[in-house]
Amino acid sequence: MRVFICGFGTVGQGFAEVVARKQQYFVDKFGQDVRIVGVMDSKSYTVDPEGIDPLELVSRKQTTRRVGDETYTVSTEVLDKVDYDVLVEVSPTDVKTGGVGLINIRHALSNGKDVITVNKGPLALKFRELIDLAKANRCKFRFEGSVGGAMPIINLCRESLAGENIKSIRGIFNGTCNFILSKMDKGQPFEQALKEAQQMGYAETDPTNDIEGYDSACKVVILANSIFGKDVTFDDVQITGITSITEEAIALAASRNMVIRLIGEVSENKLEVSPRLIPKGHPLGISGTLNTAQILTDLAGPITVSGRGAGRLETASAVLSDLIAIMDERRREA
Repeated sequence: MRVFICGFGTVGQGFAEVVARKQQYFVDKFGQDVRIVGVMDSKSYTVDPEGIDPLELVSRKQTTRRVGDETYTVSTEVLDKVDYDVLVEVSPTDVKTGGVGLINIRHALSNGKDVITVNKGPLALKFRELIDLAKANRCKFRFEGSVGGAMPIINLCRESLAGENIKSIRGIFNGTCNFILSKMDKGQPFEQALKEAQQMGYAETDPTNDIEGYDSACKVVILANSIFGKDVTFDDVQITGITSITEEAIALAASRNMVIRLIGEVSENKLEVSPRLIPKGHPLGISGTLNTAQILTDLAGPITVSGRGAGRLETASAVLSDLIAIMDERRREA
């Protein structure tokens, strides 16, 4: 199985490490190895049809901040330099245009390549187009890690809960916001909590996507389209972030034995991200950086899942699960 990785930041490097770690598993389960035949970061690339040592790639990136000696201007031209089976698209998210991730995914699917992505931008903006393109070219297109990182939800709903009537999904889909609100529960002002989140690496230098609710909104769109069969985009979500939450509001909630959490909700009639009052002890009232979701079904009732919504190996584990699913499907079709 030949893999091309687009994007070699935290998740891309984590996935390369996972590929190195799991080679014996691939051989035992499928009778074949997984070879990384191409890697591209924002500035450079390297390709080798015989395969590239994953750990050497990671070491090179961390030492030189580049994956290769070759530079490029058009990413799709790099994709055409080597034959591959699966594109792993983990470049930075652009929620306004879809960015280079959208270009790469379109190109791969148009050329009959399977695609795995954790990139929320293309999915939040052009979900239906990409699904139709995958079907037209008989490609596998999977994106478990795009919502909740290591927290299993998309494949859980579509596969393990097949046949269920899923009435709604409500969840905490942004660990940065949850960290900030958890700190505010303990008396920290918003700005101080945000600064601590940035110091610990939970929040970006520009935290707008997190604290304004845009990141959570992208994930709500992906759930709406992939699980509820909708055809919606980022612009269809009602979004309220956490910047207007005051210390007084937090204290008032606490006096009623409640907490405030940023909740994303999708159902037949709702597509929303907003701060909500949650009773203490409720599954959606958790503290810290975890993501959690409550899935309301007609037969199984409410099902709650939780996990790390970001992280090097955590998100890479979701990419791994998608890769294994694709390998399974291709084996059955052979």
